Amino acid sequence: MSNDIRVRYAPSPTGHLHIGNARTALFNYLFARNKGGKFIIRIEDTDQKRNIEGGEQSQLAYLKWLGIDWDESIDKDGGYGPYRQSERNHIYEEYYHELLERGLAYKCYCTEEELEAEREAQIARKEMPRYSGKCRNLTDEDRKKLEAQGREPSVRFKVPPGKTYTFKDMVKDEVSFESDGIGDFVIVKKDGIPTYNFAVAVDDHLMEISHVLRGDDHISNTPKQLMVYEAFGWEPPVFGHMTLIVNESRRKLSKRDESIIQFIEQYAELGYLPEALFNFIAMLGWSPEGEEEIFSKEEFIDIFDASRLSKSPALFDKHKLAWMNNQYMKKLDLDKVVELSLPHLQKAGYVSEQPDEEEMQRARKLVALYQEQMSYGAEIVELSKQFFQDEIQYDGDAAAVLEEEQVPDVLQAFYDQISALEPFEAAGIKQAMKNVQKATGHKGKKLFMPIRVAVTGATRGPELPNAIELLGKEKVKNRLERLIR
Repeated sequence: MSNDIRVRYAPSPTGHLHIGNARTALFNYLFARNKGGKFIIRIEDTDQKRNIEGGEQSQLAYLKWLGIDWDESIDKDGGYGPYRQSERNHIYEEYYHELLERGLAYKCYCTEEELEAEREAQIARKEMPRYSGKCRNLTDEDRKKLEAQGREPSVRFKVPPGKTYTFKDMVKDEVSFESDGIGDFVIVKKDGIPTYNFAVAVDDHLMEISHVLRGDDHISNTPKQLMVYEAFGWEPPVFGHMTLIVNESRRKLSKRDESIIQFIEQYAELGYLPEALFNFIAMLGWSPEGEEEIFSKEEFIDIFDASRLSKSPALFDKHKLAWMNNQYMKKLDLDKVVELSLPHLQKAGYVSEQPDEEEMQRARKLVALYQEQMSYGAEIVELSKQFFQDEIQYDGDAAAVLEEEQVPDVLQAFYDQISALEPFEAAGIKQAMKNVQKATGHKGKKLFMPIRVAVTGATRGPELPNAIELLGKEKVKNRLERLIR
């Protein structure tokens, strides 16, 4: 193996880009870029039954959307291809035949039913389930008999007995496994397709992968891969197993957990910013020095240090994500915020599919009104719904405000002021409120809160004169009239 830094992200096209896989890709990317190394994407597509149409393209498209680029893959040949496992069967065949010839692997003729029965018997005896080695020492005659029955063999790796496999993990420090706890494992299935642990070891060696950064759920695979490396006399890569991502209940993030949006595609569709999501994911299980939390991609590349990967589970805090995306939204050019928001306003029926110039100007003003508050594009629909409703409901805190004794006087005085107001613009509306203060003697919250609640239905929101201008004179008068009556 060369001394060059070469890392890989190896997705299976069995689904769309998940937040956990995106983190694996991102940390490998940052590690490679920080060290001046190469970042490779290899497609592990041998499980043909689970592969979904468009899964490969989706993975690559949303990595690009996040801002992650690569040096080698199916679209960039760096001389180590093919980069799809399904196109490398001829390579694996050469290596597993070598193991068979050297007696380091053997053909196993056990059926699924026999293996399941063996497993259930071990569990009943309170033993750790593992393959018994039943086919380990078959004679040629035994094999011929089994083949005559029409049995197709798999190929199993002979696990060396009584051996300890120890490796220095980049995150967990020293990790050890006893070989006696690992049964002879399948390296080639009955259909001739290699299994993950065999194919990945061969691929990582031939592609000269120097470091393997992956999730903690892969750590039990590592001793099996080390055995394959040892069998061929290869130097293994440096392993690093990142801690799991957990939800707010401190449970492992599950794809079935509907309390958290889990796929990058969904964030893109909701109008999140890729730079913000990149920033948030980079902080899931890694921390920089100091208290700063907002960094550009270039800054992350410059400061990334794998020794600062956390040993504790990474908490997926959706409130933190909303806050972080809001920090980026506030600094964004208004045109870009409008671009993120417009499809959602159109989907809600608030803006037509082919808006004219006047409608676009109103939409632009609406988005500008809420840019400071917005965490993502789709949020504009909920924030701005009062602008598109004929009637609004006054609940909770809003209803309580309208019960205050000064409210009738304030609303009547404000109604009188705006009825004669022309043009109906923010500056004039602001002056009308000052006139109400003089006329009624009420000021501060006693003045502004009843007006806000009456016309918007909420106790909080954007700059009130701007919101009232955008609502329009007739709508504001109608809402005030209902309450005054």
